[in-house]
Parts: sequence; structure tokens; C-alpha cells
Amino acid sequence: MVDEKILLAILMTTSIGAVAGYLGTLMLSKRMSLVGGPLGHLTLPGITIALLYGFDVSIGAFIMLTLAIILIWLFEKRTKLPLETLTAIVFTSSVAVAFLYLPDEEVEQALIGDISQLTLITTTLSVLLSIAVFFLVKKIYKKMVFITFSEDIAKSEKINIDKYNLIYLIAVALVIGLGIRIVGSLLTAAIVAIPAATSRNLSINLKQYAYGGAIAGGLAGLLGIVIFQHFSISAGPAVIISSTGLFLFSTVFKRT
Repeated sequence: MVDEKILLAILMTTSIGAVAGYLGTLMLSKRMSLVGGPLGHLTLPGITIALLYGFDVSIGAFIMLTLAIILIWLFEKRTKLPLETLTAIVFTSSVAVAFLYLPDEEVEQALIGDISQLTLITTTLSVLLSIAVFFLVKKIYKKMVFITFSEDIAKSEKINIDKYNLIYLIAVALVIGLGIRIVGSLLTAAIVAIPAATSRNLSINLKQYAYGGAIAGGLAGLLGIVIFQHFSISAGPAVIISSTGLFLFSTVFKRT
């Protein structure tokens, strides 16, 4: 019989992994997959506050990340600098502030995640939010691909680029905030980048690519918990190891 905690962990990591992989295909297309790392680091002040005051780290992470995302979006509109550059500027400042107050005994949880305190409520909320984000990303997916292909053509088609970029960044914030509980702030880039790369190796069209990322991300979450249960490896690194294994497998069967 499957332990209740393990079942909750499987439900949460599979749902979050799936939506992270799905969003990751869009981030990879926009050459923003590695931005997940700096964005994960942006959550450190929120995680620190959550640990100090005893509330859920995902809530703290999401609030701080949302504020940072809005700030980056405003800077991008004002300066026209690349999102990668603005993210790096904001995240380094956030990390510096976070480590001034982060308790030493909580560093590991903040950096690589912790699923030991899962409850039915937190798992249910994570699954429901993952589903909501999936449908949000699905709604904007084609327009975001269009914008990535050519902003000038998108403007000529009356697509509100600022609006869709903001929705996209909020979706990124939600996924990174959800992923913090599994992989911490250190490994967030991997949960969006690796499943997307795996899917790209195996897909032959946009639809296969998008849904393949979701399948690869969800499967990595499931396998990660199996490894966590049987080999006493922290869940965050176990999920990333599983995702990397799937990527290596995909290189063998890569579509040409």
C-alpha cells in the first residue's frame, strides 16, 4: 500500500512538473529557459520571510516573485533592455538581501526544496493551481509563439504585446512559485528547461513539442519521487536527475 505522504508527493510533483514542462517549451522558444534560475533566486526573500514567520514557502515565493516580475516588466517597458539582463539585475539584489536574514538551519530547504511537510490542503492547492496555469498558458501559447516569431507582424495583427508578455510572466511566476517546494530556489531552471529540451528532441510539430514537454515534466516528477522513496535522496535533486535521464534517453531517439 502506498504511503499517504508519498501519494501526495507524487500528485504534487507530477502536476507541477507537467505544467513546468509545458511552460518550458514556450520559454525555450523565447530563449528564456535559463531565466528560470535567476527567477528562482528572486524567490529567496519571500522564502526567507515565510520561514521566519512560519507560513507556506510557496506563498512567500509567489508574492515576492510577482512583485519582482512586475518590476522587471516595468523596467523592460522603460529601458527596452533584454528580460535576461533586467532579471539578472533584480535577482542579484534579492539574493543579497535574502542571505542577510535567512537562518543557517533553513538554507538547505530554501535552496533545494523540502516535501516532508506536505498536507492534503497544500497538495490540492498545488494541483489546482497547476491545472489553472496550464490552461492559462494554453490560452496564450499561440499568440506568444507569434510574438516570438515577429513582434512587428504581431503588432500589425493588433496583438497587444505588453498584455501577453505580462500574462506570460505571471504564468512563469506561478510555476516557479509552485516549483520552489519541490526543487527549492537553486534548481528551478531545470524543471522548465530540461523537459522542454527532451520534448524538442522527440517532437516533429508544435503540438507534439508543447504536450511532450508536459509529459516529460510530469514523468520526471513521478520518477523523482520513486527515487526519493527508495534511495533516500532529497526529492528536488531526484526530480532533476530523473529529468536529466529522460533527456539523455531522448537524445538516443532524437528526430532528425
